[in-house]
Amino acid sequence: MGVTKRHIHSMRVNQIADLAKMLSNPARVSIIEYIGDCDGCLCQDISEKIRLSQPTTSQHLQVIKRAGILKSQFRGKAQYYSIDLRKWEQAQELFNGFFDVTKAKCC
Repeated sequence: MGVTKRHIHSMRVNQIADLAKMLSNPARVSIIEYIGDCDGCLCQDISEKIRLSQPTTSQHLQVIKRAGILKSQFRGKAQYYSIDLRKWEQAQELFNGFFDVTKAKCC
């Protein structure tokens, strides 16, 4: 695979690509759906619900967190994850804008 030349694309285009990559894995989509239904979820609970090992779930959580969709906080020694609603709405706006512009250009 070649080197990605992210610097030649706009920040908006890179953000859309990052979000699409985050959503390109069924496990991550399942994690996001599950976290959306609870008010702060532990990695262990998430891994049990979606039937993945805890290390694998943790890796997926880090990808989602890097995309900016998750927020986490420690309560004691446990780390709880939740959806960052503001970032989720921004992601939705990015995708809506992308689809609207693309549709307007082609149709």
